[in-house]
Amino acid sequence: MLNVAQVALGIGLTSQLLFSSRIVLQWVQSERAKRVLVPTLFWQISLISSFLMIIYGMLRHDPVILGAQLISYGIYIRNLQLLGEWRKLSAWFRAGAYVFPLATLGWFVVGNQHFSLQAMLSHGIPSGVLMLGTIGQTIFLMRFVYQWLYSERKGESVLPLSFWVVSLVGSVLILAYALLRDPMDKVLILGNVFGTVVYARNIVLMRREAAKA
Repeated sequence: MLNVAQVALGIGLTSQLLFSSRIVLQWVQSERAKRVLVPTLFWQISLISSFLMIIYGMLRHDPVILGAQLISYGIYIRNLQLLGEWRKLSAWFRAGAYVFPLATLGWFVVGNQHFSLQAMLSHGIPSGVLMLGTIGQTIFLMRFVYQWLYSERKGESVLPLSFWVVSLVGSVLILAYALLRDPMDKVLILGNVFGTVVYARNIVLMRREAAKA
C-alpha cells in the first residue's frame, strides 16, 4: 500500500513534469520564432500544475509551497481571462477550477490523519531555511504579480524580460531552500534545476531581440 510520502512524491513529480512541459513548449516555440512567445496552452498547463502543487504543499506541510501556489493559481486564471481564452473553456472546467482548490483548502483546515493546517504550523523547519524559502518563493511569485500588472497595463498577456530575470533569481533561491531542507526532495530540485536553464535561455533570446530592435 502506498504511504502518504509516496503519494506526495507522485503528485509533486507529476506537477513538475507538467510545469516542465509548459516551459519546453514555450521554449521550443520561442526558439523557432527567434523571440519569446507565450502560447495559451502555457497558462492552461500552469493552472493544472499549480493545483497539483497545492496538494503537494499540503501533503508536505510546506507553508512556502502552499502559500505561493495559492496566489499563483489565481494569476494563471487571470492570464487566461486576459487572453480571452477563459470563456472558451467549458463551464464545468471553470466551475471546477474555482471550487476544487477552495474545497481542498477547506479540507486542509479541518485536517485529517494525513495532512492538516495544525500540522503545517508545527512544521519544524529551521527559521533560517524557512526564511530563505519564503524569500525565494516571494521573489518567484512576484514575477507573476509583476507580469500580471504589466499585462493589465498592456491589455494582453505578456512576459517581459524582467519576468525571466526574476524567475532565474527566485528559482536559484528555491533550489537552495530545497537542498537545505531535504536534499532528497526530487520535486523541487529537479523542477528548479531545469527551470534555471530555460529562464537563462529566455533572457538571452530577449536580449538578442532587443539588440536587433
